[in-house]
Amino acid sequence: MNESDPKASERLPADVVKLGFVSLLTDLSSEMIFSVFAVFFTTVAGASSALLGLIEGLADFSASSLNYLAGWLSDRSGKRKVYALAGYGFSTLAKLILLVSSSVLGLGLFRVIERLGKGFRGPPRDAWLSSIAQQQTRGFAFGVHKALDKAGAVLGPLVAYGLLTWLGESPGTYHLLFWVAFVPAVLSIVLLSLMKDQPGLPHARESVSRNWAELSAGFKRFLIPAGTFALAYFSLGFVLLRAHGIGFGVTEIVLLYALFNAACVLFAPLVGLLGDRIGRSVIVMLGYGIYGLINVWLIFASSRWEIVAAFAAYGLFYAIEEAQSKAFIADIEPERRASAVGIYNFVTGLLYLPASLMAGALWATSPTMVFSLAAVLSGVAIALFAGLRPAGPVAQRPPAGGAGRPADGGRPGAGPGYRRGDQPLSSEPGEPGEPGPGRPASRPV
Repeated sequence: MNESDPKASERLPADVVKLGFVSLLTDLSSEMIFSVFAVFFTTVAGASSALLGLIEGLADFSASSLNYLAGWLSDRSGKRKVYALAGYGFSTLAKLILLVSSSVLGLGLFRVIERLGKGFRGPPRDAWLSSIAQQQTRGFAFGVHKALDKAGAVLGPLVAYGLLTWLGESPGTYHLLFWVAFVPAVLSIVLLSLMKDQPGLPHARESVSRNWAELSAGFKRFLIPAGTFALAYFSLGFVLLRAHGIGFGVTEIVLLYALFNAACVLFAPLVGLLGDRIGRSVIVMLGYGIYGLINVWLIFASSRWEIVAAFAAYGLFYAIEEAQSKAFIADIEPERRASAVGIYNFVTGLLYLPASLMAGALWATSPTMVFSLAAVLSGVAIALFAGLRPAGPVAQRPPAGGAGRPADGGRPGAGPGYRRGDQPLSSEPGEPGEPGPGRPASRPV
C-alpha cells in the first residue's frame, strides 16, 4: 500500500475481503451441520440429552483451549498463514468423520475436533488481519470480516433447512447434507492457500513465560474489565428462553436467531467505521453498555415487539464485542498480536462457562436475577475499563512550533489517523511505526 497516497489507507485491502470469504465459507459449512447436529445426535444416533450436554461443554472448552498456544507459536515464528491454514484444515478434516461414521463416538469426536481447529486458527488469523489493515481503518476491516463471517452463519442454516424441506428428514438426507457442507469447507482451504502471508516479526526461542512478560501493560489491564464482562456474557440460549416465555414458538425463535445474525452482518462494518472515527476505547465501552441495557430491557419486556427489538440490539452488541475487541487488542499490543488475541480468547472462553452455569442456577429461581446480574457486571466492566485505561493516557500536544518536536505530539506514527484511546504504533512489517534497522520497536504504555 502506498503510504504517500492519503486515500490509500482508506481503501479496504483485497486480502481483508479474501479472509472474510474464507470465514464465510467455513461458517456456511459449519452452521449447516451445527443447525441439525443436536437433533441428529439424539434422534438418529440415539445419544442422550445428558451426553449431548457433555459433548457441547467439551466443544466449548476445546474452542478456547488452544488459543494461547496458537498465538504464541505464531508470534514466535512470525508466521500467520501456516497456523491459520492448519486450524482451518483441522476443522475441515474433522468433517470427514461425518462422511464415514454416524456413531455416537464419531459424532462426538467430530464436534470436539472441529472446535479445536476453530481455537487454533483464530489468533494467527486475527493477527494476520490486523497486519493487512492500516491502523486508521482497522476497525472497518475487522467489521467487514465479521460481517462476512456471520453471513455464513446466516446462510448455513438456510441451506440445511432447504435440503431438509426438499428431501425430508431421513438418515440419507442428513448424510447428503454433510457431503454438501464439506464442499465449502474445502473451498475455504483452497482460497486461503492461494493468499500471500503477511508475517510478523519473529520472536525466536521465546518461552511462554517470557512471551507473557513481554506483552504490554495496557493489554494486561484490558484483561480485567474483559474478564469481568465475560462473567456477564451468558449463553444466548437464555435470551431465547425469555422469548419462548413471552410466547414465541419454536419456528419463530429460529427467525429471531436469524434476525440476530442478520443484524450483526448489517452493523459490523458500520460499527467498525465508527470506531475508526471516535476511537476503539469508546466503542468497547459502548458494547458493554449496550449489553447491559439489553439485559435491563429483558427484565421489563412483556410484548413480542420488545423481544424483537432486543434481538436486533443483540446483533449490534455482538458486532462490537466480536470484532472491535480484536481491533482494540491489535492497537494496544502491536508486537505480539496473535499471543494477545489467544490469551484474550482463552481467558474469556474459560469465564463464559461459569457465566452460563451461574445463569442456569439463577434461572431456576428467577430469570430477572439473571438479567439483573448481567446488567450490574456490565456496569462494573465499564467502570474498570474507564479507570484502568488499557489504551494508556492520551498524548498531549506540545505548544505549536516546539523546538525539535513534531506537531503530532512527539509520537512517531501519530497523525491524522490517531484517535483517542488508540495506539498508532505497530511493529508489524509494512505498517507505520515499523522498527527498521537500528530503530527499536516502540511499545504502548
